[in-house]
Amino acid sequence: MFIKPTQISCSTETSEQDIAFMQYALDLADLAEARGEIPVGAVLVDKDLNIIGKGWNQTIELSDPTAHAEMQAIRQAGQRLGNYRLLDCTLYVTLEPCPMCAGAILHSRIGRLVFGASDYKTGAVGSRYHLFEDYKMNHFLEIQGNVLGKECSQKISDFFKRRRQQKAEMKKA
Repeated sequence: MFIKPTQISCSTETSEQDIAFMQYALDLADLAEARGEIPVGAVLVDKDLNIIGKGWNQTIELSDPTAHAEMQAIRQAGQRLGNYRLLDCTLYVTLEPCPMCAGAILHSRIGRLVFGASDYKTGAVGSRYHLFEDYKMNHFLEIQGNVLGKECSQKISDFFKRRRQQKAEMKKA
């Protein structure tokens, strides 16, 4: 019989540094939106709180389905450190990671994930899927959700509301 280890630590306390880094991720989400992308931003910091990677959605701009904010931040950090293992690092992202990004988080050995809004369609951290709860995984990390969750959720909701309005106006024309 397998005993599932406790790997997800969902703290209810949000530190000032978590809020500051999530606010920066929200600023990066604004950059994505200004470029016509879904507004998601990500910041990756090392144990000394130095930003080692940042990203925003660029799937349309780069014609790359893997160019999610998290993937961009992870790639940048790996190149900066010269190592694919990002031990003792924290990833801040405005939207709950999808299965692809969750896989990259696991493979890069990120120690902590902090996200803002839940993603009930494709979220892989508990909203839709539970990839980090699989006891067979070879890496476990601390996870904290809902950091500036209202702001992050509102940004995504407003974006899609505007997009639906634009499509409706185009149909009328």
